[in-house]
Amino acid sequence: MSRKPSVVLVHGFWGGAAHWSKVIVELHGRGFTDLHAVENPLTSLADDAERTRKMVRQVDGPVLLVGHSYGGAVITEAGDLPDVAGLVYIAAFAPDAGESPGQISQELPPAAFENIAPDSDGYLWLRQDKFHESFCQDLDADEALVMAVTQKAPLGSTFGDEVTSPTWKKKPVWYQVSAQDRMIHPDNERRMAQRMNPRKIVELDAGHASLASRPGPVADLIETAADELGS
Repeated sequence: MSRKPSVVLVHGFWGGAAHWSKVIVELHGRGFTDLHAVENPLTSLADDAERTRKMVRQVDGPVLLVGHSYGGAVITEAGDLPDVAGLVYIAAFAPDAGESPGQISQELPPAAFENIAPDSDGYLWLRQDKFHESFCQDLDADEALVMAVTQKAPLGSTFGDEVTSPTWKKKPVWYQVSAQDRMIHPDNERRMAQRMNPRKIVELDAGHASLASRPGPVADLIETAADELGS
């Protein structure tokens, strides 16, 4: 029986490493013993990619990088390290060279785009009173409230940061589409997934926070990726 790869989980905008909590429990129960979740500063794509690379360097390879939302742009940029064996995208951006999450969103705006508001310091927040319906409509109200209050806002400029060298052109990828996503248009997710020629695309009837509302199927895809890398 081959050893399971280390898994490094990368969060997106308006969340932190704890957004992966249910997936972590799922994966641990399936025998994944080397799990890590990056806490990115969300100050720039370069900063977040370097923070992710630092964690990968601390882990004995091979590593499976998993990104949710903007975390997909981070793993696209940071996955160039030799120990990174594959990339899994969970309702995530997968920009090509010269593309940014903001550009992709403007081309096909998601349903909740208007619920993002800047503050006087240049950070972008998802309005607390709109967080549940925008980010995680398939979670209960209490869980959505905690996510809304503890959200981690990115610097607005991060939205415009462009990917330089997309790792998905060089390494195996897997993608999960959220069909009811209101933060990234589902058709954008499908387009980004298809152009990467992934080994598998899974579409879930879920909102943006599928890692919290559908941790079982999300863990299934990560396990599939790990098994294929180990075979």
